[in-house]
Amino acid sequence: MRISRYDIRVANVGYEHRELSSQVARDGVTAGVLRLETDDGLVGWGEVCAGADIASVVDAVRAMMPFVLGADPWRAEAMRRDAWHRGLWQFREGTANFAWAGIDMALTDLCAQAAGVPVHALLGGALHESLSYFWYLSGDDVDDLVAQARVGVARGYDTFYLKVGRDEVGDVRRVYAVRDVVGSSRLRVDANGAWSVAQACRMLAELSDAHLDFVEQPVRQVPRDLLKDLRGRVDVSVAANEGLWSEEQARERIEARVADVYCFSPYWVGSLRSYQRLGFLAHEHGAQVCKHTHGELGIAATAAHHVTLTLPSVVAGHQQTTAHMRGDVTRRLPIADGPRWGLPVEPGLGVEIDEDALATAAEAFERDGQFWPFQDAQ
Repeated sequence: MRISRYDIRVANVGYEHRELSSQVARDGVTAGVLRLETDDGLVGWGEVCAGADIASVVDAVRAMMPFVLGADPWRAEAMRRDAWHRGLWQFREGTANFAWAGIDMALTDLCAQAAGVPVHALLGGALHESLSYFWYLSGDDVDDLVAQARVGVARGYDTFYLKVGRDEVGDVRRVYAVRDVVGSSRLRVDANGAWSVAQACRMLAELSDAHLDFVEQPVRQVPRDLLKDLRGRVDVSVAANEGLWSEEQARERIEARVADVYCFSPYWVGSLRSYQRLGFLAHEHGAQVCKHTHGELGIAATAAHHVTLTLPSVVAGHQQTTAHMRGDVTRRLPIADGPRWGLPVEPGLGVEIDEDALATAAEAFERDGQFWPFQDAQ
């Protein structure tokens, strides 16, 4: 079995409402949809997440293809080694990881299909029968956030997630308004590194009666131990997110025990196996993993779900944007309608691509361009 052909199309799928944080103002997901075909007719799918600029990541995928075409899908690590060393992608690690993560998904999909097993079985087997996912709240208007929270409650979600870090007084009002709606459900906030240590201490004290499940990246990611210092000063659990942007960075922070939870994804660390290795490392250091998203289509969501099922120490309420999107390029995922996603049983990733939806999403990108993570002031 050898890789004989590839195709990559860039797709746009919009959000139901704008994703708004101290870092981004984004209206949807732009991703590369990668198709790998073997000489014996198998097809594997991968998703290339955008980062800052989808064009550079898709160009990286194309530049890596000499190390993929004609190769055996079971030699993915050798391909990656050669791309990094001989292809010089070690000098552009962030872009390379985003690109290779999509290639790795498709290669893993092919191998699991050839073996006749789901990806989670290929990776050693699931440790969980299902995972739960959160309900993502976004915006500044309190009444709108309350309405969003009520929808999540009605759909059975029991973990709620809210961005903070733009307006202290407004943040406090929004958090307590949401707490009133969601009752005893888990409530998390994410400042995307916007607070100083003193500010984080003050804000978390003001939010103590909201009984936060954890606070994600309350302070910036550098220096490395800044988050660890804060962790020793506050009562609420702390999650690291920013600063887990490569396998080396994630390993350093996990081994330094800077956080209680590590929130990251395969596309940051370059492959499904890297994500799995680091997930086991977090377990060894007494921490948990929360599967991260900064916006993804169904292929990346499914691939990460397979791996997260194999990790020993994971949170309840992983990150997802599926329930807040105006469609997808895959069949409807379970988390579009509720918080739980069970054990996939189909060989490979088990994704079913909707070719009409993919064509529509590709046309939207050609027409409108990328969903940028920033917007002009209005």
